[in-house]
Parts: sequence; structure tokens; C-alpha cells
Amino acid sequence: MALHLLKLCVGPSSIEELEARIAHYRAEALRLGQAPETVHVTRMFPKRAGAIAGGGSIYWVMKGTLSCRQSIRAIEPVTGSDGIDRCRLVLDPAVTPVSPRPCRPFQGWRYLEARDAPADLDRASAGEVAEMPESLRRELVALGLI
Repeated sequence: MALHLLKLCVGPSSIEELEARIAHYRAEALRLGQAPETVHVTRMFPKRAGAIAGGGSIYWVMKGTLSCRQSIRAIEPVTGSDGIDRCRLVLDPAVTPVSPRPCRPFQGWRYLEARDAPADLDRASAGEVAEMPESLRRELVALGLI
């Protein structure tokens, strides 16, 4: 079973904003003649990286709600321009909405076991919940109704 990461999404406050940010960075990389990779750099390197890479995802918490995920393609050590070692997560650019659930704030990232990960919101099978605007889903989660 794959192991996942759980992380607060800083900046974008909705799935649409995250997708727009990804599209912007990819377009900028192409304009500069660089590879249009989607990456996230974090300070700590996961000790259980082998269980994450090749099947794990990063699950994003936005405004107190676990909202979406991106598949992790690779986990690479990288040294910043300041000489500090960091972790570079190479992500699939596709953002997949998941069944929303409340999540308290935390620092850094957390491991998320596959059995505890929320199901993807498939527009074909999730019906009305998948068709709701994200803000309404978030409100219903906060009220404990979904």
C-alpha cells in the first residue's frame, strides 16, 4: 500500500486557485525554455520516501479542509542557494478533488496511510457532492453534514 503526505496548502485557498498557480508556473517555465515540472520544495526529507514515491500522493489542506491531492512522481534531495538541504517533490500537474474532511492546522507535513486517505471525488460516481461548488462543500464539511 502506498503512503501519502498531508500538507497545508499555503497561498491558494481553493482547488481552482491551486490549478491556476500550477498552470501559471508551467507556462512560465515553457516561456523560459525550461522543463514544465510541477514541484513543491519542503525543508524536511521524508524518512519513508521509498513507501511514498511511485504510488503516493500529497493531500492538500485548504482553509481547514482536506480538499484535493496530487500524485507524487519523485522525491529528490536538493540543496538551496542558501546551502540548506531540502526535499523536492515532483508532482503530477493534475489536481484531483477528494471527499472533503475537516483538518486542523499543523506545521510541516504528516504521513497519511492509504487506509486513512479520503476517496477521490469522481464526478461520474459522486453525484451531487462532486457537482457542488468547492465553497459549499467546505461549508457543509464545517457543519458536519458531509
